Amino acid sequence: MNPAWPPQRGSTYNARMATKKTQQSDGGGTIALNKKARHDYSIEERFEAGLALEGWEVKSLRAGKTQLVDSYVIIKNGEAWLLGCLITPLLAASTHIHPEQTRTRKLLLHREELNKLIGAVERKGYTLIPLAMYWKRGRAKLEIGLAKGKKEHDKRATEKERDWQREKQRILHRG
Repeated sequence: MNPAWPPQRGSTYNARMATKKTQQSDGGGTIALNKKARHDYSIEERFEAGLALEGWEVKSLRAGKTQLVDSYVIIKNGEAWLLGCLITPLLAASTHIHPEQTRTRKLLLHREELNKLIGAVERKGYTLIPLAMYWKRGRAKLEIGLAKGKKEHDKRATEKERDWQREKQRILHRG
């Protein structure tokens, strides 16, 4: 038994010194969101896909220089591809590389997921849209939504419902 334990008031022992510090090396959470997609489409199902990127693209993503607004996903030859995603190169990019901002990027999915997406897109008329880009364990991931396009009256109904929910919350809080 240690007579110095537990430490007495005024001793030099500090509890914070004994705890291990955890480092977060994934670079933060969300990189980019596609808010317009949730407005224009009704999302049925979500999938997580990896991205095949070049070095300068990863650096630009870490700096947050990307946009998903006008991007979409296509399936070609049994593989998924991301088109129209704008990744702006950093000014400090290497001089021997000529970066293409909106190049077609391959998405990494499991074969079962790809087969499910192919069936839904080709037979049922669904669309694949990117919803969010984020870091997971140090790797860039893309959230894909299997969606159907909304008609104008659907958008109005969604907006009306959202306004009603907001008004209901105000009434409940005033009590």
